Amino acid sequence: MNQPVDDPNVVDGEIVDETPTAALAIPSIPPPPLPDPDYSEGGVPSFDFVRDKIENRYTTSLGAADVAGLGTENTAEALDKKIADRDQAAKDRLAEIRRSMRGE
Repeated sequence: MNQPVDDPNVVDGEIVDETPTAALAIPSIPPPPLPDPDYSEGGVPSFDFVRDKIENRYTTSLGAADVAGLGTENTAEALDKKIADRDQAAKDRLAEIRRSMRGE
């Protein structure tokens, strides 16, 4: 067999046991839970938390009304009146076209 040559680029390594050390072990006691910043120790919500919740609900309702097409100026009655006016205008225009075709 060939004898190993002393090569300066070859580095010997050793096998290391992979057991965790005490510094890397997971502690058995979890840290205490942090209190929620929106509540006091007694469980009372803060003023900012309540205000943000109310504002969020209000803006959500405004957005839902806008999506539904029922903003402050567009009530259901106003939309019904617009549809009825449009239908009447269409009937009047059709009657006018029919009269012009008859030569009246």
